[in-house]
Formats: sequence, C-alpha cells, structure tokens
Amino acid sequence: MKHLLSIEALSPEDIRRILEVSAIMKRDRGHLAEHPLRHQCWALLFSKSSTRTRVSFEVGIRELGGDVMFLSSADIQLGRGEPIKDTARVLGRMVHGAVIRTFAQSDVDLFAEFSGIPTINALTDEEHPCQILADLFTIQELRGSLDDLKICFIGDGDCNMPRSWIWAAARLGFELRIAAPEKFQPPKELVERAGGKIIVTDDVRAASEGADVLYTDVWVSMGREEEAAYRLAQLQGYQINDATLAVAKPGALVMHCLPAYRGKEITEAVLEAHAATIFQQAENRLHAQKAVLSLLARPLP
Repeated sequence: MKHLLSIEALSPEDIRRILEVSAIMKRDRGHLAEHPLRHQCWALLFSKSSTRTRVSFEVGIRELGGDVMFLSSADIQLGRGEPIKDTARVLGRMVHGAVIRTFAQSDVDLFAEFSGIPTINALTDEEHPCQILADLFTIQELRGSLDDLKICFIGDGDCNMPRSWIWAAARLGFELRIAAPEKFQPPKELVERAGGKIIVTDDVRAASEGADVLYTDVWVSMGREEEAAYRLAQLQGYQINDATLAVAKPGALVMHCLPAYRGKEITEAVLEAHAATIFQQAENRLHAQKAVLSLLARPLP
C-alpha cells in the first residue's frame, strides 16, 4: 500500500491489516516502541474545514514522532490557480507525506501521482476512507467480528459515506442496505460495478429490519448548503429514531460520523442513548489513522 486514496483502491488484505494495526495503536498508545514518522514532516492540505479530521491527524502524526504542517484553503488552493500536479511536485520535494481534505477526488489522485510521497485522502466528495476504516474498527471492537454483518445506512445515499460503505461491503463481503429517497440513491452503475451484497431501497423500515448497525450522516453535506431547504424536505422521514431502532436487531449499534444535527438525521434521544458508541467511533479516527500513517511511512535514507 503506497497511498490511501479510497476504499475502492484497497484490497481485503489491506483493510484487515489496517484494522489489526489500529488495535495495536489503541492498545499501546503512549507506549509505542517505535516512532515510524521520526524526523519526518507531513503536510495537512485542507480545502474543507474540519474538527475531528484535523485534530486526529495532527495528534496522530506527533504521537508517531513526526512534525506536521497545516495548510488551509487560504494558504494553498487545490485544483485552483497553480495546477495540482505542480503543487504536488513542489511539496513532494519538501515534505514526507500529505493528508488532503478537499472537494474533487481527482485532486487527491493527481497529487499522489505527481508528488512521489505517501498521500492520504482525508475526505473528498467521492469517498471518506479514513472514516470507514475507523467505523469498521469500532464495529469489530464492539461486536468482536465483522462476520455476518448487516449495516443499514439511512439518509442521503449518494454522498461520500455510503459510497465508501459500498466499497467496504464489496471488499469484505458483508451486507449493506441503503435507505434513501429515489433521487438520493447511489447510481446503479456504481452498485453494479462494486458487486457484493448491496440493497438500495426507499423503505426505511425494510432496510432497518434485523440490521446489526444503523448508520447515518448529515443531510446537507459541506459544499451543498444552497440545497439545504430542498434536501431537508426530501429527506424527512429518513431518520434514525425509536421506530427504526425497534425493528433493528436487538442490541444494534447506532453510529454517526459527526457532526450530528439532532432532530434531523437522528433524534436527540437516540443519539444520547448511543453516545458511548458514537464517541468511541470518533476517538477511533485517531487510532485507525495512526495505523494508516505507520503502514505508509517510508524509512529515511
């Protein structure tokens, strides 16, 4: 594994190895025998703002012995002005790795191609691989296994989270159900290309029935704020609440990648009842990303 660009680009073996190392990173936090990023400087290039992503990567890089440089959209504009391949060529001669949070997946792919350094997708409009890896690690921690897993995603089924879940299901063989209005369902060609056990429906109750995990995300993704009124109207009813939880498997996990808008995609009562899981999920971004960083780290000459 040279980069983390998408879940699609990972093999099942890559994913399992990341989850294995995530467990080690969490168990041994503060007591690591080796610091694989020692004497290295990694750049965080963020065109989209963030709380969890920035904090978890900055802490993770430092705990692995590295230094970190944060560059916001005011400092560097990916995909605008200077061609991304030129930015990549420059930074590739100065830093040891890059973590990119931006809009276009093509920007991350081009950066990896032309920089010559390990590149991590920290979110694009197409995928959010770091979040999915943390989520899989959390499910494995709490269930003990990913075997015979049934995940139900409720809400906007065509944003980066369900798209990443589609590829995770295809790679690991678990069942994924996506409950979304027809206009917010993932493209049929994507589902067909991925293969695997993927069910897309507009029936929330049917999708939730017997699910091991109920998962949701915000209805209005970053960059789509002008569509807020339309999205809120269309997605009413696609919510994790007592009714959806009642038909899921007893003891089902409720997960949210945060930030959460209580009363919209999830009720206040359900979120608070499952806060331990949701904030364990948030914490595990640190451990999963440290696993990725350590696996991508290149030894200095």
